[in-house]
Amino acid sequence: MDNISKVKSISLWIFIVPFLAINACLILITQFHGLFPNQEDILHNTIPYFDGGASISRTARVFPTYFIFKPAMFFTAYLLIRYWLYNRSIINEIYGSHKNINKFIFFGIGSAICLIVHSIFLGVKFDYDLYKLFRRIVMLLFIIFEIVAQAYLVATLYSFRKEITSFINNKVLTLKITLISILIIVALISIPIISLPGDKFIGYNLKFFKHALEWNYFVGVIAFYLLTFFMWKKKN
Repeated sequence: MDNISKVKSISLWIFIVPFLAINACLILITQFHGLFPNQEDILHNTIPYFDGGASISRTARVFPTYFIFKPAMFFTAYLLIRYWLYNRSIINEIYGSHKNINKFIFFGIGSAICLIVHSIFLGVKFDYDLYKLFRRIVMLLFIIFEIVAQAYLVATLYSFRKEITSFINNKVLTLKITLISILIIVALISIPIISLPGDKFIGYNLKFFKHALEWNYFVGVIAFYLLTFFMWKKKN
């Protein structure tokens, strides 16, 4: 089906675009210091995936890195909307109406909208507690909506996996279920910890933990779409 080819292509770009964008911002802000007119913005000797030396927003909200990050996130949000709509079409063609379709459409498109809102306000500075809370809530909603949408989609495909054996690789579908399960478990364990006031927890610096978790968790979320590319078969 043509929609399967479209989903394969879109899912690959949903992984590539944000992955390259966040790492390009990281490389620029840590290695090309001459590009930054405000020297307070630059970072030194950090690999945040391991040491949590900076958050994603810290590397992406300043000039000139936001010229990379914001367009990349807007484009990713557009691709996400198309991704969820094409998945609805595929399921309708193969299976027909399913109880979970409206659920993953709502949460999937909702996550894209949250990503757009987050990108618009990234780097905009207002010294108001409500504004800071608003930004945190939008980012949290993006993660929640994205994980819920992914969970509903894999649950939907798994529910009639026998009927689509000729269309998908069941081993990759199982990998996607495993990935979603890990993301949910990590979220349930981490949210109470990162929600604690202050930056200390049993002697550990929570700030670095939060930053490292953010980088790795984001890669885990977009890895779902890389697995989508390998899950659908080229010829049916």
